[in-house]
Amino acid sequence: MKEGTTATPVWHRYDPARQRHILTLHVQPNARKNAIAGPHGDALKVKIAAPAADNKANIALVNLLRERLDLSASAIVIRHGATGRRKVVEISGGPELIVRLEHLVGA
Repeated sequence: MKEGTTATPVWHRYDPARQRHILTLHVQPNARKNAIAGPHGDALKVKIAAPAADNKANIALVNLLRERLDLSASAIVIRHGATGRRKVVEISGGPELIVRLEHLVGA
């Protein structure tokens, strides 16, 4: 990679035609606290303090992303994996959101 360039993380894709960001996440419920743990294979590992029961972990995940990315909850949708640890999340937003997403890992 050339100096001054950044690689697109494998857990993040951007669809410019639809202005959507697609994130592949590995979610660990029942964690001590909510946190972005970092890359986990081709996904981004996210620790959620809420239990997986009754959709609590999914709600906590959306709230964590909403807070960290400064978005409304309606901009974040779990597209696949609502009942599993591996989730595909779609976020509405333009290319300016890429920088905020990259800071998730550094935060």
